[in-house]
Amino acid sequence: MLGIIINPKSGKAAYRKQRLYLFRLLKQRRESFTYKVTKYAGHATELARELVERGYDRILVLGGDGTLSETIDGIMHARVPDEVRRNVAFGLMPRGTGNDWGRFWGLTRDYRRSLDIFFSSGKRQTVDVGCLTLLRNGEQEKHYFINSVGFGIDARTCQRAQVLKYYVGSHGLNYFFGLLSAVFTHKSVPVELRTDGGLCLQQPMFTMNIGNGPFSGGGIRQNPDADPRDGIFHGMFVSRPTFRLILSALPKLFNGRLTEISFINNFTAREVTLNTRRHIMIEKDGILVDACGPYRIEVLPAALQMVVPEL
Repeated sequence: MLGIIINPKSGKAAYRKQRLYLFRLLKQRRESFTYKVTKYAGHATELARELVERGYDRILVLGGDGTLSETIDGIMHARVPDEVRRNVAFGLMPRGTGNDWGRFWGLTRDYRRSLDIFFSSGKRQTVDVGCLTLLRNGEQEKHYFINSVGFGIDARTCQRAQVLKYYVGSHGLNYFFGLLSAVFTHKSVPVELRTDGGLCLQQPMFTMNIGNGPFSGGGIRQNPDADPRDGIFHGMFVSRPTFRLILSALPKLFNGRLTEISFINNFTAREVTLNTRRHIMIEKDGILVDACGPYRIEVLPAALQMVVPEL
């Protein structure tokens, strides 16, 4: 059974045209389906969980990275056996600002092609999912993500980009300008970082990004070697860069050469633990999360299936 989750606020200028094209296509294909429209932050999580628990085994998302992330969270929180969950296939018609998850798979704003991939020419691919465990009001919570989770300036950039969106609309450059507006005022916070591979860092954290996919922030390649099919995270950690070092890194944000910069600690891990005595901002797939540590980030290999292009 097919369930469709639509975020009408993502790329809303083209929303009506894309929706009508989708419904015409479904009618031509004689597909039976249920569609749900999100109404508030976190709604896609509720909708996806409900669909999976009602037996829907295909879910198409019309939205951005945030809507997809909420959908993944809902699928993972659904009260169904693991073998049922692993047989759920999701697809994406990108409509958001950054499109970082779709970028890895070659899914663009060409909605006709994205729909053709989901319904006709694509294939099912198992993908890893990330799990972020934290504390809220003294209770442990699990938040699932698909692309990446970021701390420090990474989260601050997402916050600034969301503010810019209300003034200039949804543009990939919002993240770049958000970064520029935050990078020179953000201060490092003392943390303790540990990975299952033996890495231990006890130093101030300026920024950290843990990637399941290689892109974040509208095309920035913070973890260029990350691959959501290999069962492992790629991460980058920056302590306390000088103004000169920050300037030297800016030209390499989009070309995948950040791993060449000496002041960046790059690592791989299946599980990461972060301890801090101070509140820090977090983003998962561009969604801001407000909670307390310690934070545990672990990869769940081959947890779900996605309909992707035949590469």
